Amino acid sequence: MTSVMRSCRISKRPVSLTTRVMAFVAFTIGFSLLLIGSLVSTAVERHFEEQDTAELSTIAKVVGRALRNAEDDYSRMEEVLPQVLSEHHGSYFQVWDGENRLIYGSDEGELRGRINTLSPEFSDQVGRISLWQRDEKTYRGTIKLTQVGDRKYYIVTAIDMESHTQFLEGFHRSLWLIMALAGTATLFAAWVAIHQGHAPLRKLSETVREIQADRMHMRLDSETVPRELQNLVSSFNSMLGGLENSFLRLSNFSADIAHELRTPLTNILTQTQVVLGKPRSLDEYRELHFSNLEELELLGKMVNDMLWLAQSEHGLMKPVWEPLDIIKEVRELFDFFEVLAEEKHIQLLLEGQVLLLMGDRGMMRRAISNLLSNAIRHSPERESVKVRLDVSGEGQILLSVQNTGSEIPEKLLLRIFDRFYRVDPSRQRQSEGGGLGLAIVKSIVEAHGALINATSGQGLTCFKITFPPSSRCSKSEAP
Repeated sequence: MTSVMRSCRISKRPVSLTTRVMAFVAFTIGFSLLLIGSLVSTAVERHFEEQDTAELSTIAKVVGRALRNAEDDYSRMEEVLPQVLSEHHGSYFQVWDGENRLIYGSDEGELRGRINTLSPEFSDQVGRISLWQRDEKTYRGTIKLTQVGDRKYYIVTAIDMESHTQFLEGFHRSLWLIMALAGTATLFAAWVAIHQGHAPLRKLSETVREIQADRMHMRLDSETVPRELQNLVSSFNSMLGGLENSFLRLSNFSADIAHELRTPLTNILTQTQVVLGKPRSLDEYRELHFSNLEELELLGKMVNDMLWLAQSEHGLMKPVWEPLDIIKEVRELFDFFEVLAEEKHIQLLLEGQVLLLMGDRGMMRRAISNLLSNAIRHSPERESVKVRLDVSGEGQILLSVQNTGSEIPEKLLLRIFDRFYRVDPSRQRQSEGGGLGLAIVKSIVEAHGALINATSGQGLTCFKITFPPSSRCSKSEAP
């Protein structure tokens, strides 16, 4: 069974580029040589036919002249006509009168068989060039009508084509041999050219083979390859750059996961070891459990967020589309964050107007909740967090969450949506979470076909979500 499957796989393997090109070249060369050979052979044969036709016409003219000189004297004809062929070797002729009687024949045996096959009336054959064989010899002949006085004569002329046939046979053998040698030499030259032409590909393959996980920084030089391969090299370098970024992100993500999980686990282990080091009171054990519970809740939230992001990246999180009144959703979230905002004396504000939005209720509430939590956490006391809704001139729905506070450097804004990234690395163990909130927001926004960006300047940080015009439903306003 395994061998059958292997043979099936081999049979489905695409034909190599060399084989494809060689097959095309072989077909083209073979067709061209056959066409050239046929044209040359036809031209040579036509040349001999024209030459024989001229020869037959000349003999007929000479015989006609001799007939006119004999002036109907048959005895004189027998003296004059034999002299006609003195300069025409391999030629024959006969003279017949208008009553189909043979007057003279240079070699009656050579032509008798052919004459007997003619129709009784020579007029049907006059002017035609005919070919026939007799005693393994080939003849070309014709019949010409000549008028001498008031008498008609039919002059039958013929040429032995044995010399022509032998020449043509040798010519054809030489021609096709030359064609075969020329075709073989051309195919070999084509194979060498193709092999040399594929040399850059082989060199490129060797270079690509050297790129390993620890050499992801390597790039192919597009200036050292032929122009036809430059797009391939550019595409490969682009793909390699993406792979390098993904590999680095994966490596950093793995390191971040280990770091983020290690801290709460270390806290749990340390506190448990300390408490178990000697007998404790019931309140001390209760305090330990509460502390461990906080760490475990943080771990659970972090694991759930990572699972959610993994499912989102693989397209497993599909939005359930429904009309959303964003103003209503924001107000309900304000109620939820009211206690946290009052602790820092932060005022929550809602401004603007917006059309109803098509989206997933749970996902959108989670995204806005993460933005509000982040804004409240980083706002100074007695300040405000503002949510503004608006519609752009192009029909895009705009949702922005802004807060006052310390500015974020521009170079850090590019990474603010990365997993486990914190603008202030020193704040590792506060209540701000595991550093996945903004990454989740970006994932939700992109799942809705929208864009999110962050700006920070003049003491104000703003996260703006831009929804496409297709997300609009109907109108709702904030009072």
